[in-house]
Amino acid sequence: MVEITLWGALRDATGGAEKIDVDAKDIRDLFRQLADRYPGFTPLADRGIAVSIDGVIYRDTWSRELPPGAEIFLLPRLAGG
Repeated sequence: MVEITLWGALRDATGGAEKIDVDAKDIRDLFRQLADRYPGFTPLADRGIAVSIDGVIYRDTWSRELPPGAEIFLLPRLAGG
């Protein structure tokens, strides 16, 4: 089980929850479980979500394992120029 901290619009997709516990082994499993639990998560994931694990940001690294006790944040990707 890992604790996930959500930022920005991702909180809206989970009913306002700032932190949630998920029993996921890697990023792919995490996103799948969140999509199953919170239907509003999928459109945000489609736009892009960065995953921070112990201060390192991963994008499109689906097989990255989620170590127990790690500090994990989900952040919506920012568009800009």
